[in-house]
Order: sequence, then structure tokens, then C-alpha cells
Amino acid sequence: MSQNGEKEEILTPEEEEEAKILLDHGITKQVAKELISIYHSGKLSQSDLDDRAMDALKEFAAEDAIKVLRQFCDGNLEHVGNKSAFLCGQMKTYRHKLRVGNPHPLIKGPDEEKLKEILDRTGYSLDVTTGQRKYGGPPPGGDPNQPGCGHEIFCGKIPKDVFEDELIPLFEKYGKIWDMRLMMDPLTGQTRGYGFITYCETEAASEAVTQLQNYEIRSGKPPLKVNISIANVRLFVGNIPKNKSKDEIKEEFSKATEGLMDVIVYGSADNAKQKNRGFAFLEYESHKAASTAKRKLQSSQGHRKFWQCEVIVDWADPIDEPDHETMSKVKVLYVRHLTADVTEESLKEQFGEFGKIERVKKIKDYGFVHFEERDDAVKAMEALNGTMVGSQNIDISLAKPPTENKKKEQRKREQERRMFRHHS
Repeated sequence: MSQNGEKEEILTPEEEEEAKILLDHGITKQVAKELISIYHSGKLSQSDLDDRAMDALKEFAAEDAIKVLRQFCDGNLEHVGNKSAFLCGQMKTYRHKLRVGNPHPLIKGPDEEKLKEILDRTGYSLDVTTGQRKYGGPPPGGDPNQPGCGHEIFCGKIPKDVFEDELIPLFEKYGKIWDMRLMMDPLTGQTRGYGFITYCETEAASEAVTQLQNYEIRSGKPPLKVNISIANVRLFVGNIPKNKSKDEIKEEFSKATEGLMDVIVYGSADNAKQKNRGFAFLEYESHKAASTAKRKLQSSQGHRKFWQCEVIVDWADPIDEPDHETMSKVKVLYVRHLTADVTEESLKEQFGEFGKIERVKKIKDYGFVHFEERDDAVKAMEALNGTMVGSQNIDISLAKPPTENKKKEQRKREQERRMFRHHS
């Protein structure tokens, strides 16, 4: 018996030689014997496990480490690129289940035969990690650059037992898929119920949204929620010092993360020294870049500080984007960075040089200018965007009409206000 009461494992001379690296790392003989058996099976090689995985295995009792290894090898590892990281995720899951029990039913994975047929047919790869399952990207022989905005859609309400073998045939009906990312819960091993599909063409993304929004993929399950994905490239960062400008914020977070394209801040109309309201939105070149930045910034919480502050990081709220046809009819301008000395009358006078204005509405540091003709609105936007109005350079864009979901929310809030007034 060993000092900790565990049965001492006897290794053959051949096994002793194979296990030398494992034993030198501090792995027990019991776990080393199990690993050698796995190596011989061909499911795992010694080079697959890095020091992090070895250190994690050392923290487990031998019996638990062997259970985790066997569970790990029982799964399909064919599409797991980083087996070491995947094993670490399974050890974390196992420890979590020991603490709270195992309330989650075992979810059967995809039909491997159907999945293999899809991969053989398309020539795409499937990369499985503890956090996501990624299909494709880029297509074989295609453009290696990630498609931009309008190509990617968000799909929510995916049943926990639905995987790529069902999703890919459904979504590829509407165009060529660049990649598909199904988000996974590393603690439960289940899908998170949502994913992102990037198409090679924007028309395909729009058609998929039209056809699959509220699509019932499983009888008795909630229908899919599908929309053009914009917010998935944008992070919310709070607890930023209010005296930091947009350029200072962008410079700081560009050093800490990769792929940062733009920073959106909201200043104060009443306080010139307050260059932001204590938060900003970081917009990245792709969902992957934003997701990597989120993990990196969150992992630095408690360690790295920005301007001596510990920032708060999360995904920005989802944004419903109007379609191209809707935006082509907009004749209202959204004007930001208006200082306190700018009035509705002065805005009407300045913008009125480009055409007849129906009305102007200023709200704190932003406002809306309604033109009678769209062409006049576009001319005003092109001429005045970035110019000095009052004591600040203004930012102008076409105002986005409220989507159907936004209209429903507004109607609900108005109904609640009427009920409140009725009962008060």
C-alpha cells in the first residue's frame, strides 16, 4: 500500500520504461498504467498531453483520474484538435459534477455516420473544443478571409440534442456555409442552445433568416430564433474612467486584444471633462476575435488593471438590424455628440441648407433630424458628418427604424404605463 492508502500498482519492466516521463512528472503508477494502456490503443499519444494536463491529472485521486481518462477516451476524439485542452475541460466538468451531483442527463452526440458523410462531401473539417464545435472556415480552395458584417447569423433555441448532422443540411439549403460554430457548455458537456452560421454571401444569410426564423426543428420544442448577427462582434466594457477619450480607450484595448476595429463611446453634453459615461463598446473584426478578447479580458480580472481600474466585460446586448430594403428608404438622420449649447433650432437651420426638414428632436447629447426627401438627408450626412457643431465634432448616420421586436417592446411598455396610470 502507498502512504495515502491507495493500492500500489506493479509495473512490468517494459511499462516502467514507458512510464518514466509520467512518473518523473509526479503521475502515480496507477494512472501511469492507465495512460500507457490508452497510448497502446492509439486513441491518445504521449505528445498529446502537455504539462497543464499532467499537472491537472496529479491533482486528482488515482481512481477519479482513471474514470476521467476512460470517459475521455469513450468519446469521439477524431475532431478534437487540442486533446490536452479538451481533457482539461473534461476534468473540470468531472470536478463540477462531484460538487453538485449530475443533474444533467447524458446528451447523445451527433450521428457520426451522417457527420462523416457531410465532411466527406464538403471537404470541411470539424474542430471540437470544450467551448465550441466549429465546422468549416474557410471553405476548401475558397477565400481565406473571414466574411464581414451581414454574412453571419445567430441561431438560438437550438435543442440540446441537436448537432451539426441536422443543422448543416438545414442551413446549407440557403447558400454556401463559410463556417458554423455551435457553442458548448464546458461544465455540463451540453450545447448552450445557440450558435453562429457564417455564409459566403449576404443574400444567403438574409434568406436563411427569412425561412428559418420560428422554424420548428423538433416537435414540441420552442422554434428556432434566427437573425442577422451583429452584436456578436461587440463587447460591453464598464468601469472605465470617465476622463478617457475614444482614442485613449481604443489604444489601451488594442494593446490588450487583437482585431479591435472600433470603439463606441457616449459622452456627456453637460460636462466637457467627462469624455465617456463610464462604459464603452468594443467592436471586433469577427466573432472569433471578440470571443477571444472577452476570454482574455475576463481572465485578467483581478490581475491586470486598465488605468488602475478593474473593468467589467460582457457581450453587448443583441442588436436587431433592419434589412437593406428598409434602410434604403430611411430619411431620418441620427446625430451624436451634441453639446448643451446646440439647440433644435440651430440644428434645423444648419441641416436645412440641404433640404426641407419636417422636424428636429434633440435628446440630451443626441438627436434626430427628419427630412422630407431621402436624397437631401444623404447629402446632409455626407457633408456634415465629422464636422464641428457647437464645441464637438458630431457623428451622423441614418437612423435605424425600430424592428418588429422593438415595436412589440415599445407597445408592451406603453401598455404597462397605461395600466400603472389607471391603478395609481
